[in-house]
Amino acid sequence: MGTTHHATGRRVVVTGIGAVSSIGTGAAEFTSGLRAGRSGVRPISRFDTTGFASGNGCEVPDFEPRRWLRTLDPDRLGRATQFATAASSMAVADAGLTAEQLRAVRGMVSIGTTDGESADLDSLVETEISDGFGATDRLVVERVSPVRLATATAQELGLSNVEATTFGTACSAGNYAVSHGFDAVRSGESEFALCGGTDAMCRKTFTAFYRLGTIAPEHCQPFDADRKGILTGEGAGVLLLESLDSALRRGAEIYAEVLGSALNCDAHHPVAPNQASIARCIRKALNSSGVKPSDVDLISAHGTGTKANDITEIGAISEVYGDRPPRTVSLKSMLGHTMGAASALGVAACALAIKHGFIPPTINHVRTDPECPIDCVPNKSVATELNVVQNNGLALGGNNAIVLLGRYGATR
Repeated sequence: MGTTHHATGRRVVVTGIGAVSSIGTGAAEFTSGLRAGRSGVRPISRFDTTGFASGNGCEVPDFEPRRWLRTLDPDRLGRATQFATAASSMAVADAGLTAEQLRAVRGMVSIGTTDGESADLDSLVETEISDGFGATDRLVVERVSPVRLATATAQELGLSNVEATTFGTACSAGNYAVSHGFDAVRSGESEFALCGGTDAMCRKTFTAFYRLGTIAPEHCQPFDADRKGILTGEGAGVLLLESLDSALRRGAEIYAEVLGSALNCDAHHPVAPNQASIARCIRKALNSSGVKPSDVDLISAHGTGTKANDITEIGAISEVYGDRPPRTVSLKSMLGHTMGAASALGVAACALAIKHGFIPPTINHVRTDPECPIDCVPNKSVATELNVVQNNGLALGGNNAIVLLGRYGATR
């Protein structure tokens, strides 16, 4: 991996993908789950849901961090940090690189989150209430800092010449982290970026959405006329980005090219999205990518499955794309809402869809809401060539982030 600068910035490609999810771990298993329209729904086991009217979620089953971690003791890491570090190690291996190669150049680790290690905070509060502050576990206290979501990856891989950053922009944090990594590699500031998002299931977030009346009783049905809300989930998605020149020089497999991104924050409302602001962010992303609306083949929507959010997001898409928008899918129908990991797993899914030529479905779909007039690719994936794909991340407080990927070698 070396340095080649261009006046207009370097082209940036995805050469490695790491995924930890309720429908598959690792790029191959994640791809298989997406293509099959697999559901990650199962009864929540990470905390006691007694007293709640429903207790389904999208947990990662049978996760064994020692399969992926070689340097750090997993017991000294919270579950979200374990996810992020494991996914980062997967992405490096998937890219055909070694930690030694990454240590030789300047790099970046950029991880987004909503909750950090809130499950550990839940545990600490519970212990303090029941047994007093003196009974709190020092090891659990040490695991709580969200900074560790990024720094643990650097420590695991022995990377001392990196910027390690954690973004806390909630549900769009994964796209924020990917955008940050893209800018660093494009400008030549970094030779590679490990970027994405992570979150682990926690009582706090489940309870918050439950009190808002937005937890679905059984499954998530984005854009369906009878949708009833979200299911909380967990996992991590991490991409390895590098310059196109670097990838070609070493003969790397290229999943997709990062064409551009855009961020904005309207601060319109704590939880309600703003249609005009989302539309502005989409237009900005298209402009920064040099992409016309007619070029876009697929939108991976934020698609939470709540009444208001789906209508608002589709309204913004219609503002930009008119009455015939691209096919628009929601991965949350399969993965649940993985919070800070959501848009990162979305970018990973988009790259895999481009590489392998298919559109993941929106599952659990029965009847499209007339106020969401889109083709959501109901229930079954579709084989097709994709040239340009848009990934939406829309967060609380009006933090919006859009990333566009393209098929390497495609002409627009």
